[in-house]
Amino acid sequence: MWLITTTGFYSIVQKPGEKDLTIRSRVKKDLEALRDKYLQNMGEIAISDNTDYRYRAQISHADLAAAAAQMVLDIDYDNFKNTVARVQGHGRSHVYSNVWEDLLLLEKEEVS
Repeated sequence: MWLITTTGFYSIVQKPGEKDLTIRSRVKKDLEALRDKYLQNMGEIAISDNTDYRYRAQISHADLAAAAAQMVLDIDYDNFKNTVARVQGHGRSHVYSNVWEDLLLLEKEEVS
């Protein structure tokens, strides 16, 4: 699952044979922000230069579910990209805008 929030961008998977989830990120600061705001029980942030996502940590399904519920309860903005610009900067908001534009292709394909 991809999760794009005002605290960062995450890829969340369950690796074969592991009971916990792996939260992956391209930016260490994103995982640190997620831990500080929502996931105090998150495991150590591991660093790897040989993977798609350089940074990763472990968390239980239940802890992530509770954090996701809190993220939803914390939504208090009327424009996601503007909030990202305020919280994470205009550069990050621009990257997210590019993702938004790419996903717009899904809508255009549906009409075709």
